[in-house]
Amino acid sequence: MINIKGKQNYLVALESVAMTDIVMNMFIFFFISFSLIYTFNPSKMSKIDVRLPKTSSAVKLEGSEKAILSITRSGEYYLGDEKISPKALKDALRTKLKNDPAFSLLLNVDASAKFGSVSAALDVINELGIQKVSVASLKK
Repeated sequence: MINIKGKQNYLVALESVAMTDIVMNMFIFFFISFSLIYTFNPSKMSKIDVRLPKTSSAVKLEGSEKAILSITRSGEYYLGDEKISPKALKDALRTKLKNDPAFSLLLNVDASAKFGSVSAALDVINELGIQKVSVASLKK
């Protein structure tokens, strides 16, 4: 009685290669998927470095949707998560005001920002006649 097992050994070897290929493809798929989810996560995208000043009378604001204007330590302006130039600030705020005349503006100003950049932003806000303006701070 002759027992030939040649084909079974090759079949097992091919099955392990196919399984390895499937596992590697799954690894690549999940690696790319999770990296894209992490990269385009909204909480990761809106990291503007603003260290708010601390005050003893800070209160939590509630109410309607607010536009957020952030001014960084270096004097850069961000309207929401979008960086804008000082020259484009007026047009951007004018557009927000045209879309919703009763909108409110929240200023996130870095504690060590130069007052010149804050003053320029306040000048634009005053010139456009925006009435509802709040300055963000942290409670001590």
